[in-house]
Amino acid sequence: MLRATKVLAAGDWSATPADTVVLDFDDRHRRRVSMTGVRGLEFLLDLAEPVALRHGDGLALEDGRVVEVSAAPEPLAEIRAQNPDHMIRIAWHLGNRHLPTQMVGRRLRIRRDHVIEEMLRGLGAEVMQIEAAFDPEGGAYAQGHSHGHSHSHGHGHHDHMHDHDHDHGHGHWRRH
Repeated sequence: MLRATKVLAAGDWSATPADTVVLDFDDRHRRRVSMTGVRGLEFLLDLAEPVALRHGDGLALEDGRVVEVSAAPEPLAEIRAQNPDHMIRIAWHLGNRHLPTQMVGRRLRIRRDHVIEEMLRGLGAEVMQIEAAFDPEGGAYAQGHSHGHSHSHGHGHHDHMHDHDHDHGHGHWRRH
């Protein structure tokens, strides 16, 4: 069976993919498993150690072709806070529970969990149920492949924080 033995970081490869594998968060943490792409290409992911695959990564096949990794949409909770201090408090509670958490602009995303969602509402957070690709932070002790940078995929708006405080007297973060 054809093998994929190397991971190419998203943005570090430009070949036209031979196929694409669509994987949820759990299925993107593998070392050795048989895979089938959406167009039917069968291969064995055969890495030296477990790797956290990220959306946009490439799996280098022995014959020189590349299979693209795509993060599958899954049920998530998107969390919004009242201000940066509130977000820090919410993030602390999620981190204290060792929950995989994705940062998206001024929002956090976690996998759906009604107990955690109620806790967050109790802390004053706005929690919305969404379906999206889940690509959480790797963490300080994450093993294997990581990127060390973040990026967006052009949604026609700017969602960023500034390094100084704003007090506009209405309890919401200012959007620029």
